[in-house]
Amino acid sequence: MADDTLEKVREICLALPDTKETLTWGSPYFRVGDKIFAGYGETDGRPSVGFKLEKPHAEMIVADPRFTPSKYVGRHGWVTMDLADVDDWGHVEDLILESFHLIAPKRTLAKLDCSIGGASTHKRSSR
Repeated sequence: MADDTLEKVREICLALPDTKETLTWGSPYFRVGDKIFAGYGETDGRPSVGFKLEKPHAEMIVADPRFTPSKYVGRHGWVTMDLADVDDWGHVEDLILESFHLIAPKRTLAKLDCSIGGASTHKRSSR
């Protein structure tokens, strides 16, 4: 299961512009440029992902038992999410995207905004 979960996290993270995966502290981390925006690991044998959120969002979300403040950097808005029983990967993707927005440089965010804007303005032919 952990391998499938890592693949899902990897798919979400590496779909974003200018991202790469690195092995950091023995675990897969995802960077935009040289800055980490998400990290995959295991906590007590359960798959987890860490990411940065706006501080008020981080403070609110840790009321949910799936989330805990991340070690060492929790005071900066980083949280760890237990992925063992995820039923809504769209929610995980939204949280990772929030982290990406907080970490990525403006020129990278412009690439993301262009691709989203291009997709949303593209209309399907209705035959």
